[in-house]
Amino acid sequence: MARRCGTRKAEVNPVQENPISREEYIQKVLWAYRQTPGTTGTVRRPDRLLAGQLQERGVPLAAVENALILAASRRLVRSADAPPLGTIRSLAYFSPVIEEVLSLRVSPGYFEYLRQRIQRFTETGR
Repeated sequence: MARRCGTRKAEVNPVQENPISREEYIQKVLWAYRQTPGTTGTVRRPDRLLAGQLQERGVPLAAVENALILAASRRLVRSADAPPLGTIRSLAYFSPVIEEVLSLRVSPGYFEYLRQRIQRFTETGR
């Protein structure tokens, strides 16, 4: 039988590093979704279920929030000639971006930069 080393840090679920309740995680995901530019701001049952699934999978809250920011920034920073995009009506729209963010090795500062860009864009329109 293999022996385990004295520390289990590498085996810890990322969600458990800063433990919050399942309901708090879901609420934070849904709040972030509602605040994301380009969404309807409405939460439906499938959105709540997806947020619960993300929590069960151990997806860090920061990864979900960063994915929302990344997708929103991509939608906002488009050519003026591009046809308008429709309103996002589901948290599921962000699922591929959440997976992308989970595989990225990007500084948290980059996502803070995107947050600032989005804020400036929503305030000034550019």
